[in-house]
Amino acid sequence: MTGIGVEAGAQAARSRALAVLRVRGRALAVALLPAGAAVILLTGASTGRLVGPAWDAACWTAGVLAVLVLLAAAGVGLVVARARPAVSPTVPIAEKTAPDLYRMVRDLADRLDVPVPSAIALTPDCDSWLEDRTHAAHGPPPRPVTGGPVTDGPVAPGRRRTPVAPVLVIGSPFLWWMRVGELRAVLAPVIAGTGPSAHPDIAAARRFVRGLDAAVAVASTPGRCPPVRGVCAALGWVARLLLRGCREHATLMERGVAAAAAERARTVDYGLRIVAQEQVGLAYAGWDRLLTRVALPAWRMGRWPARLDAGVVAALTELSRRDRLAEGFASRLGERPACDLLEEPGAVDEAASLLAARLFHGGPAETGPDWAPVDWQAYPEEVVDRAWRAHAARLHRVLDSLGVRPAQDGPTAPEHNGATLARVLDHLTEPAGRAAPAPATGTGALHGGEEDPDPTTERSAVLAAGLSAEVAREEGAGAAGAGAARRSAESDLWDDGCLPLFPLQPPRTARELLTDHVTAMVCCAAVDTAGAAPALDWLDGPSLLLDGERAADLTPRVLSLIEEGDPGPLRDWLAASGIRPEKPVRLV
Repeated sequence: MTGIGVEAGAQAARSRALAVLRVRGRALAVALLPAGAAVILLTGASTGRLVGPAWDAACWTAGVLAVLVLLAAAGVGLVVARARPAVSPTVPIAEKTAPDLYRMVRDLADRLDVPVPSAIALTPDCDSWLEDRTHAAHGPPPRPVTGGPVTDGPVAPGRRRTPVAPVLVIGSPFLWWMRVGELRAVLAPVIAGTGPSAHPDIAAARRFVRGLDAAVAVASTPGRCPPVRGVCAALGWVARLLLRGCREHATLMERGVAAAAAERARTVDYGLRIVAQEQVGLAYAGWDRLLTRVALPAWRMGRWPARLDAGVVAALTELSRRDRLAEGFASRLGERPACDLLEEPGAVDEAASLLAARLFHGGPAETGPDWAPVDWQAYPEEVVDRAWRAHAARLHRVLDSLGVRPAQDGPTAPEHNGATLARVLDHLTEPAGRAAPAPATGTGALHGGEEDPDPTTERSAVLAAGLSAEVAREEGAGAAGAGAARRSAESDLWDDGCLPLFPLQPPRTARELLTDHVTAMVCCAAVDTAGAAPALDWLDGPSLLLDGERAADLTPRVLSLIEEGDPGPLRDWLAASGIRPEKPVRLV
């Protein structure tokens, strides 16, 4: 039954590929139609059958129209053939750096009786796929891992071009979290897709669709002069028209390819694949949590964690310990991890981590004074503590701009500059008569623009608005500098002006900014006056350790202060923890 299912899926994919190619053929026929009409009229005129002023005018009109249509068709065809489709940014893995991984891929391809992928690359995401890179922007197409010849150039007359096998792209978190057997089971249906990809009709249909998609992108590129924009608009219209004509066929073709690949892979580690799919979902959850809770705070500080994939293992191990996800978890970790298939997993992890920072946050391709790697051991000191003190410094700068006086019961020496937690507490709870006047745009910032807020809420809204403006100015200046740096260096993978390609989070709200800054001020006071320490929680990111225990109940007390103006819960917590708000804190 497996062979029948494979053949059925492949046949469906081939039939849809032919439908896509028929769309291309119809477009060519339409382009040749005026030329055919002109040939008929010229033939009639030369034989004396179609003579007279009217026929002469028709002949000239058809000839000019035929030339124009042929030139336009040639231009569209040239752009479609020469346009370079987008290539996923990945970390290339050479065979000498991962011989065991390449050997496993070859063994899978041999067992599945499909062509071997031409190369292997890693993506900083929890997904795996095949990617055709015969339209790569630079250099010749990659050779297959077997070392055989590549047939992608001119071929002898009467012979069809043999498609180059696609590149196997593997999600880097899979290599660190999965065991070797699990990775093999997960990759089997992906590698099986090289079989249909080798069929000439499917390969030609894919090239045509990718060329149309790239032509649309070329036509949509801004910044051209008006005449060129008109030509590009016409090109885009034709490419979109053709894409609409073959979209359904292309979708069904890919479904047929996927069905044939999945059916073929049923013969390889099918039982283990069911178990491995659970690990795929777990890896995705841990990766998302690590990026948003741990990596993002570091990226915002200009530091990028250099071992994100190793961090996935730590995060998922902690998650399994807390939630007791499965029995026998420790025994699974005792098996050989898939990253052992790499000769230098640390170097690969660092390259994938830098690519993740660029894709999800933006930033230069190389390290510098404002964009440096950080190890997990140094994360609490270099990221958590620095971020807290930077937030505290920004909070006090905004208080200074609002004219808020230092706390009356704290030190007022010039070197302290009123940088105490008491100053923040007093401002958010003092009588309305001493509060700084609120600008018209700041009122109600925390509560969606409610009218006539109470004085405490108004003071919080003013402070939040000031923080939002300050953060916007800093981020705008940083983005301008980073954009200039990116434009000065070429990238072979993507347009750096579009970074980040996949931003992790939307802009923070005023309430979130105020909460973060007040919490950071509390943490600075705890570190400087109560012997607390910054720490890294693998699931929740930056955390505060008091007497070796994580302070997990701080945020609700901060929210009571900024939303209700009630400092009681926070003051009680400070007193119980031995934190002295009147003492000055060290700022960045």
